[in-house]
Amino acid sequence: MFSNWSDFVIGQRQERDAAGLWRERRELTSPQSVSCVVGGRDLINFSSNDYLGLANNPALKQVTASAVTRWGVGAGASHLVCGHQSPHENLEADIASLVGAERTLLFSTGYMANLGVVSALLARGDVILQDKLNHASIIDAGVLSSATSLRYAHGDANHARKRLATFTSRRQRCMLVSDTIFSMDGDVAPVVDLKRLADEVGALLVLDDAHGFGVCGERGAGTLESLGLNPRDNVLMIGTLGKAVGGFGAFVAGDADLIAHIEQFARSYVYTTAVPAYVAETNRAAVKVIAGTRGDHLRARLDSNITLFRQLAKLHGLTLGASRSAIQPIQVGCEHQVVKISQRLEHMGFWVVAIRPPTVPKGTARLRVSLCASHTDSQIEALVQALATTLHEVLNV
Repeated sequence: MFSNWSDFVIGQRQERDAAGLWRERRELTSPQSVSCVVGGRDLINFSSNDYLGLANNPALKQVTASAVTRWGVGAGASHLVCGHQSPHENLEADIASLVGAERTLLFSTGYMANLGVVSALLARGDVILQDKLNHASIIDAGVLSSATSLRYAHGDANHARKRLATFTSRRQRCMLVSDTIFSMDGDVAPVVDLKRLADEVGALLVLDDAHGFGVCGERGAGTLESLGLNPRDNVLMIGTLGKAVGGFGAFVAGDADLIAHIEQFARSYVYTTAVPAYVAETNRAAVKVIAGTRGDHLRARLDSNITLFRQLAKLHGLTLGASRSAIQPIQVGCEHQVVKISQRLEHMGFWVVAIRPPTVPKGTARLRVSLCASHTDSQIEALVQALATTLHEVLNV
């Protein structure tokens, strides 16, 4: 029997080191914000998913303090034992109302939501069809479910249709799953086409709106709202509370019967301690901000920042993708070079994380510029200038 674990893990590290793929955690000694302190250095943060700048919002911190006093620091058990408290119930109702669903169910993380939803509804003999660039949690969920896994070319609903041509048995359950806004490219899935396809074949459409909830749609209800849709009639929406909401946790929204089934059969829900009630109460306050006039202002500011960044990047000759979201990747390709660029930017006062395999496909290492409503025009202007200078120095472009 194999027993030399030390040599195994050392070898794995050496292999990743040589490929420029070993990653290190960075310790912030400040709150999560546009301005942060890392390694004793003041940096402007262009790596966070805190799109609306709510993670360190003073009013929300006051809500948290009051909620801790009222509800304590822990839930004490899973939702189905004795951990489901009034703030959880109220948050679920508020989200359902905002997104236009019959019901929502809270999960501790978005990863756990995807694992739970897929594995609760699919089993061996069923089919899961998903975008090639879906989040790792969706890919893992498909494996965990034991369903037959089919993947289609990124963002290509026509290829999805061709892949489903092999799906002929109406006795098989079929789930069509996609991110809405892709986390490393910032582009948007062809949601309307995917819904049409799902309706034609009787598939359940599951959309992970982690990067759309809070920032898309007239009231921030997400990508579905921006397209005139909602999570009903064989459509499930998964959202996170740790990005635009600025808090922690996740949810799935949809028809009541589907949610009730997930509540009973999703192991990542049933066997996990609920997030603390004070977290749910803070999330609830943030959702109210998102759905109100302040949310309108924050989304408008974020949109303005995205437009400014893209305009300045074009003026400086930077090559961007088609993304119109807060996620603006700049392709570099070489893993070692993207790390060097990221390090130089940090010395210039900007935190732009280098994204490398396995998070993205081999040969597509990139800088992932993440914009926030809290960024100022001058910060964005300075970043673009620094990007242009550094990319020219390292890549001669």
